[in-house]
Amino acid sequence: MSEATCIWQIQALLGEGPLWVAEENALYWVDILNRQVHRLEPASGQKHSWTFAESITSLAMRQSGGFVGTTPDGFVTVDFETQTVAPIVLPEKDLPGNRFNDGKVDANGRYWAGTMNRAEKEATGTLYRLDPDLTLHTMDSDYIITNGPAFSVDGRTMYHNDSVKGFVYAFDLHNDGTLGEKRPFQQLTYAINGAPDGMTVDSENCLWLAHYGGARLTRFAPTGEILEEVSLPVPNVTSCTFGGPELDTLYITTASQNMSPADLEKYPLSGSLFTYKPRVKGLPTPKFAG
Repeated sequence: MSEATCIWQIQALLGEGPLWVAEENALYWVDILNRQVHRLEPASGQKHSWTFAESITSLAMRQSGGFVGTTPDGFVTVDFETQTVAPIVLPEKDLPGNRFNDGKVDANGRYWAGTMNRAEKEATGTLYRLDPDLTLHTMDSDYIITNGPAFSVDGRTMYHNDSVKGFVYAFDLHNDGTLGEKRPFQQLTYAINGAPDGMTVDSENCLWLAHYGGARLTRFAPTGEILEEVSLPVPNVTSCTFGGPELDTLYITTASQNMSPADLEKYPLSGSLFTYKPRVKGLPTPKFAG
């Protein structure tokens, strides 16, 4: 098994949502529970962090410039100069038992993001799609914790997770943004493999999956076979994305939430940012078209 390298030692509670911004040659990533967004310029090593009044749970670039994201209640614009957000649409502002979690933009500029049950017990989570005209569509439901999504190279398959149920699902994704058949792609047993968390697709159409509680990434072929595993020196691996000028580096986020002092002494790099150089490149990061 290959090993990842720590490049930013920080004890993020819930590091998530790595986003490569090619125009800046920089990686952005969020710490949901600490209400922070972090930025790293790998070439210079320059680091910067912002703290917001509310959590940013996922982040995306906008074709017209600037950033959009999700907060616990819904979709927002994100202003780093003022460290403020402005609502686009907040579909779950009246559901305090839920919060938004992971999200990502597809190749057609649509922003997909899902919600989760804060108690991590009931299937109250929903997957939404925000279109460029800012209309919101409810796409799927019955999730305890949504995670992902990720999209195949041809844009015709979407992967999405329920971390508590242990399933990675695959959907047929149509050009108009509607979903076809939902089918299990992988099922993980937590005690053995951890829970399926964030993920990304590489240029060879293979899926890289973060294992929360499983201390690794796994690369799956589109047919489901395991092709490669990458070990991390921390248990809670949360997400990954490709970045760098050649899109040849995997950036990997982790978490330190709910770890005891003894756990943190055993795994002192928990919450840190890691990299791994696979023998494959990633895909350019799509931007929200709204």
